[in-house]
Amino acid sequence: MISVIASVRVKADWLPQFIEIFKVNVPKVREEKGCIEYFPTSDIDSGLPVQKLDKNVVTIIEKWQSVEALRAHLKTPHMLAYRDRVKDMVDDLSIKVLQEV
Repeated sequence: MISVIASVRVKADWLPQFIEIFKVNVPKVREEKGCIEYFPTSDIDSGLPVQKLDKNVVTIIEKWQSVEALRAHLKTPHMLAYRDRVKDMVDDLSIKVLQEV
């Protein structure tokens, strides 16, 4: 199993539209072979001094059975359509693909 943490910085004023489009895609992703977990999150103020809040970042938490399942996910028609719909809303994207140690 692998874990993925994807951070999407959304352009100012586009956050509601981005989240709406993203949430429509979630059930399709969860049906994919190899998907264990997939959901969007946003920062909340915990009051912890080391936390860096960013209201324009959506962090996607994912778990996949394998790297191959993740690669297949990225090529699905619904993900290609999703990326096309949000491309002008996104300022930056970073991804971490992780395994348990």
